[in-house]
Amino acid sequence: MNITEPSFDEAEIALLRECLDSKWVTQGPFTERFERLIAEKHGVKHALACTSCTAALHLATLALKLGPGDEVIVPAFTWVTSAHSAEYVGAKPVFVDIDLSTFNIDPERLEAAITPRTKAIVAVHLFGLAAPMDEIKAIAEPRGIGVIEDAACAIGTTYKGRPVGAIGDIGCFSFHPRKAVTTGEGGAVTTNRDDLAERVRSQRNHGSTGAPDASIEPHGPWTMATFDNLGFNLRLSDIQAAVGVAQMGKLDRLLSERRRLGHRYSELLAGNNSIVRPLGGDVDGHAFQSYVIRFVDGDRARRNAVMATLAAAGIQTRPGTHAVHRLGYYKNKYGLRPEQFPNAALAEDTTITLPIFPNMTEEDQRRVVDCINQAST
Repeated sequence: MNITEPSFDEAEIALLRECLDSKWVTQGPFTERFERLIAEKHGVKHALACTSCTAALHLATLALKLGPGDEVIVPAFTWVTSAHSAEYVGAKPVFVDIDLSTFNIDPERLEAAITPRTKAIVAVHLFGLAAPMDEIKAIAEPRGIGVIEDAACAIGTTYKGRPVGAIGDIGCFSFHPRKAVTTGEGGAVTTNRDDLAERVRSQRNHGSTGAPDASIEPHGPWTMATFDNLGFNLRLSDIQAAVGVAQMGKLDRLLSERRRLGHRYSELLAGNNSIVRPLGGDVDGHAFQSYVIRFVDGDRARRNAVMATLAAAGIQTRPGTHAVHRLGYYKNKYGLRPEQFPNAALAEDTTITLPIFPNMTEEDQRRVVDCINQAST
């Protein structure tokens, strides 16, 4: 049993054929359609597709004009690129521990980490559960600190009824195959700010800044774009976007199915006192990109033994994610120690991501739960 799998059918094939028949396969009409669907779903003025969520995070830090001397606060338990995005522009990631009941950043520890050099906060909606955005914004806004929503796991996630990606200054989404909607690889930046959208649009397209002044030379077939910025090629292709358009047509069904499966896991695991279920935070808005449990006793070896038992039964699992401060690059560069962020270290050592995928049956779930219950007693 795979940990997840994408939902593909004839809808993707039909739109791919339409794209290929058009002979327009780089960023173009399908990308624009995909962007409109994302913007509509998340209630934002601008959605800009790009090559990955890593690219989206990089574009976000560029759009906010972060650089050397700036500090960017990042939860210590997240995928590594949440921190890499600060490093890419020469800023310093400052790690903050998490709330174990949600796996998201702890607002009290966040406020304690603010310094005069803090220019941005990366609010990660980990596993599809919204970060505590009211508390984050209450800390950030009075100080003029930018808020980047790392919504890699959170297509369709809501916070108090409001779609994520539209709450902070800029949002970043992933369409990796483990996400509810996939384009193979791909990402998007969302924002309601025209200035940020303009910078992202330029930076993803080599730094293009539009047509030159027509008063200097009339426009014609000789006209080429101006390049007043140093940019990158981070554009999504129309081939990928065609898949994305088909996937967005299924999103509501896929989210409904994931939420049903997530809540059913919580019901089936209710009698297992050795684990903690994901019941914290705004669970009503949880998109359940991943269903992640945590072992109470904090024993990595025991967690690993349970994962080995599941693997032997043909059930694929993974740890939740990294404690980023323990990874070699950050540990060595900044002299970080595991005990500095104990909740993040504990979460890395004691979490298991369970299978959750389209068309998962009740029998599939029961088999996973029975195996966990037997292995953890």
